[in-house]
Amino acid sequence: MAGVLAEAAEGRRPSRVHRVIGYYAHHLGAGHVHRAGAIAAALRTPVIGFSTMSAPSGWPGRWIRLPDDSGDFTPSDGDDVTAGGTLHWVPSGHAGLRNRMGLIGAELAKGEISVMVVDVSVEISVLARLHGIPVVVMAQPGDRSDRPHQLCYDLAERLLAAWPSVGPQDWPSRWLDKTVHLGAVSRFDGRPPTDPPGTRRVLALWGQGGLDIGLDDLRAAAAATPDWCWDVVGQETDSTAEQDNLAWHGWVDDVWARLGDADVVVTHAGQNALAEVAAARRPAVVLPQLRPHDEQLATGEMLRRADIGTVLAGWPRPDEWPGVLERARARGGTEWSRWSTGGGAQRAAAVLDGIAERGRS
Repeated sequence: MAGVLAEAAEGRRPSRVHRVIGYYAHHLGAGHVHRAGAIAAALRTPVIGFSTMSAPSGWPGRWIRLPDDSGDFTPSDGDDVTAGGTLHWVPSGHAGLRNRMGLIGAELAKGEISVMVVDVSVEISVLARLHGIPVVVMAQPGDRSDRPHQLCYDLAERLLAAWPSVGPQDWPSRWLDKTVHLGAVSRFDGRPPTDPPGTRRVLALWGQGGLDIGLDDLRAAAAATPDWCWDVVGQETDSTAEQDNLAWHGWVDDVWARLGDADVVVTHAGQNALAEVAAARRPAVVLPQLRPHDEQLATGEMLRRADIGTVLAGWPRPDEWPGVLERARARGGTEWSRWSTGGGAQRAAAVLDGIAERGRS
């Protein structure tokens, strides 16, 4: 970079700088990293990944592990971790925050990154833009009218929405005008879905982001449907939770085989979980969980509007589960093609490659 600046100062045309795409993936849940891997695989431009988590399988470029910015830290009454409500998480004097921002800033300062994808962080979006780098934000459903999100979405050159355009969205026109609706993006896109096997198996698909239901809820649902077998993945528990038709498998890195074995999937409304269900075209019972900004509630409403899946406002009573599962199975899963065509990663890559090309010197 110093050589380029020197050439410019002497009036010579700067030599061509090798350009790459920067990609930040958040560490809450596994979905952000899975989505990053799917999009990166479709890029023409080289890519550098940043995350507290490990790189997804098959990541095509460098991956920089970041220090944790929240571990071993509990805010006290006097701590202002939002800088007066302008940001989401900037604890004063936190070494992890300082070091992770320093690592990212050092890469941005090299002048190689021509566009920064942020999935998701207001603070890193601001950091990249302050380095003169265009920012593409992976948008999230729900109410994003708080000050930090307004700042983040306003400064973004593009907003990529990993869901289809399904009716009116309560966002200002300045955001909608720069939003590209990709449809769902899954690491399983491109794999051929199979027909449900007809063995009356339920897959309860819970991720790493936490649940609003408990162990007793799942056990009661299984007990009320003795002619169905329940498999639970993504939620750790001990073996005492198992019963004749309920098995706990903990975290499973690749759930494609489990999806293929299921006649009905019971899942929350997180974007990654729905993308994987959509890729497998599985009948599904979708139970939006309470999340900040009503993210999953908004997603559930979009599914209802598009008439996709069996979307419920709350966990059914035990006596309701037999009918819920039968209705979901009868409905089938082909309607998920309206949520995901299988080309979301390619559409995202086309946007990012285009911005990276315009940024070349």
